[in-house]
Amino acid sequence: MTLATASARTLNIGPIALDVPVVLAPMAGITNTAFRRLCREYGAGLYVSEMITSRALVERNETTMRLIRHHESETPRSIQLYGVDPHTISEAVRIIVAEDHADHIDLNFGCPVPKVTRKGGGAALPWKSSLFSQIVTQAVKAAGDVPLTIKMRKGIDPDHLTFLDAGRAAEDAGVSAIALHARTASEFYSGFADWNAIGELKQAVTSVPVLGNGDIWSADDAVRMMQQTDCDGVVVGRGCLGRPWLFGELAAAFGAESHPVDATLGFVADAFRRHAELLVEFFEDEDRGCRDVRKHVAWYFKGYPVGGDIRTGLATASSLVEIDELLGQLDHSAPYPGADAEGQRGRSGRPKRPALPDKWLESRELAASASEMMRGAEIENSGG
Repeated sequence: MTLATASARTLNIGPIALDVPVVLAPMAGITNTAFRRLCREYGAGLYVSEMITSRALVERNETTMRLIRHHESETPRSIQLYGVDPHTISEAVRIIVAEDHADHIDLNFGCPVPKVTRKGGGAALPWKSSLFSQIVTQAVKAAGDVPLTIKMRKGIDPDHLTFLDAGRAAEDAGVSAIALHARTASEFYSGFADWNAIGELKQAVTSVPVLGNGDIWSADDAVRMMQQTDCDGVVVGRGCLGRPWLFGELAAAFGAESHPVDATLGFVADAFRRHAELLVEFFEDEDRGCRDVRKHVAWYFKGYPVGGDIRTGLATASSLVEIDELLGQLDHSAPYPGADAEGQRGRSGRPKRPALPDKWLESRELAASASEMMRGAEIENSGG
């Protein structure tokens, strides 16, 4: 399913040595323990948690404390944090480190969701350069020997780009790597990622790895991105939705040991069933696990000859027995459908004007009156 290959490539993020230069992007409601374990079964790399809100972690919210737990098979363990207050973020980092919750911490500066950016959070935050530097500097200090990285976007819109300034500031603060989703907040997930920006950041940041994110739908895309931009690794988000075996293809493309993938309908059905099983284990509730896997049905079976009745049944099943009965009706010998199963998946949409606090773009410095307002940005949201 992939033709491009590259010479064997590894990636070091601080003391963490990865066999392949591949990172799973945090995705809200997707990259829980179940999905991370599934992706890991097919490939190699670093698998990052769903975004965790710093304030919720500091307050030891029950749901949040559950989300930061990793299965014993997960190593290295990675958690992404989100926040807008330097003190709160550093406290969250200290908790993770002191209580040994992770081997790697990432900070999210890429969320384009309006209810986050209109409070100055996510992709809007790097515009306030001093605040951005304070957050990253204090977080790195709190992390100690645990490597801390950041993930960001190009900026707010084409007229308000921040990625080069933010990249240099993060490098100066001592981060272990920098990932760039090569879109602005105004683009959301529309159009095409600007891989040239990844190359620009790689030229500007020379002492730590630069990772590229955006429009990696196949292993071919990952190889091309690294060749075109000279980046040190790739971050894969929407491209693995319904296709966790993409990490096996990526491992093979970068010279690591992996099992060949023949994505027949039977292979896909087995992957879907395994995902449902892991979700049931994660939630400790069969009904909830089967409900959660429903969102993945269209992604898994994109392009395959699966009738509407079976798709509807999988999207309403509430038990593993129901799922097994439905999957048993499929033609497991049906071959991989080629182009019909490839390309974009997940969110796309259209460009739109970012929602921002009043007068946000008038200055790169944060007004004192905006500090309390920004606390409203610390909500359960993700993306980037």
